[in-house]
Amino acid sequence: MDKLRRGDLFSLEEYAGRRKAFRENVMRHKQNRQIAIGPNVTLMFEDRLTIQYQIQEMLRIEKTFEAEGINEELQVYNPLIPDGCNWKATMMVEFEDPSERAEQLARLVGIENAVWMGLVGEKQVYAIADEDLERATETKTSAVHFLRFELDQTMISRLKQGAGLSAGIDHPFYRHAIDPIPEAIRLALLADLD
Repeated sequence: MDKLRRGDLFSLEEYAGRRKAFRENVMRHKQNRQIAIGPNVTLMFEDRLTIQYQIQEMLRIEKTFEAEGINEELQVYNPLIPDGCNWKATMMVEFEDPSERAEQLARLVGIENAVWMGLVGEKQVYAIADEDLERATETKTSAVHFLRFELDQTMISRLKQGAGLSAGIDHPFYRHAIDPIPEAIRLALLADLD
């Protein structure tokens, strides 16, 4: 999947006029790119469109229009676009109550390394977490992590032939799986692969 360049982005003025329709399109697109694993973890699988939206929103909020600032945002967000042999996801650990959230984030240390995707009944691939910077400590994990799932050619080939896809988390205090994930999501993720 091609990385974004400055020429792919709308100017602030153009984005202001297109924002409502663009946002609605992205929200529809995201519906088939997210998986809830159990009651408290959601994976949002990123692609070129979701990252373009994220960059456009950051530029809008920060009122960035100079080339240097735009290039900085591209450098930060482009690594989240899949490379054709992997999936990249934002993982959100969600607990509404702040005190419960603090307690659970302390309990769930290491959860980001326990997330997997796999062919139904077959091989599992565990996430590579937080390559940009460490988001957890020895005493608590973060509520947001960035994950990469690296797939081998056999797995990609099997998925393209119609193999089912499953996902899960295998942490001592949080064990949940989806087997199989919905077909619409499987097809959306398949589009990320070369």
